Amino acid sequence: MDVSFLGGPHAQRGVGVVAPFDFALDRELWRWVPDDVSLHLTRTPYVPVEVSLDLARLVSEHETLGEAVRALSAAEPEVLAYACTSGSFVGGIAGERAMCEAMTRATADDALPALTTSGALLEALDELQARRIALVTPYTVSVTRALEEYLAEAGVHVTGRSCLGLTRHIWKVPYRDVVAMARHAVRGAADALFISCTNLPTYDVIPQLEAELRIPVISANQVTMWSALRRLGTRAVGPYQALIDPGARPGAAQLDPPALPDGPPPLP
Repeated sequence: MDVSFLGGPHAQRGVGVVAPFDFALDRELWRWVPDDVSLHLTRTPYVPVEVSLDLARLVSEHETLGEAVRALSAAEPEVLAYACTSGSFVGGIAGERAMCEAMTRATADDALPALTTSGALLEALDELQARRIALVTPYTVSVTRALEEYLAEAGVHVTGRSCLGLTRHIWKVPYRDVVAMARHAVRGAADALFISCTNLPTYDVIPQLEAELRIPVISANQVTMWSALRRLGTRAVGPYQALIDPGARPGAAQLDPPALPDGPPPLP
């Protein structure tokens, strides 16, 4: 069949993604990406350390970031994203900014934008005008406290939290556990709920939690893709997600979100 008249393939735009060696949710990142954008992923080298503050420091070293970014250069991405929450908040706000600068320095283009998950989190909170948030993490208490310190440095107050205390296999946490943690974390007045860790599945629970809790719900992978795609001048794909779909924000006319697949029953 002659398909030359189609003139394709269409021009591709790329997001270069650096992820920790144990990242296992590539398929979830793609769900936020429109058809004309490709993700080019690479991982940091393996280190025999469980999820902890020590691991966060190891996978965010500037030399490690530079090597990963150089590995992505052949694909010519238009924006770089470091997809790890703990690795990008462990050094505080100054450390996060230094990581972005290190990624850009490793490219041939000093103007290439670079972002991290924790930096994207602060952008998203500004977008939603959220200064009081509830927090869900799969981390240990010490890692969760480090995230709270990072948020406090940015003027964000945590009103409630719930953490699982995991040091491995975070990507295996089922949706029902994420929902249970969210319900436990939201106590008192909160402007939004943040679900941390790029290795924690969240795409399908976001609309359901927003419908139940009546506040915006954002997650690590969601804010990373939202921020990266915004730098490309395009929008992430996230129906019924308040950060991406203004019609889903509190006060807007809303339709009932779709039911969760293979998870807990639809929430009222």
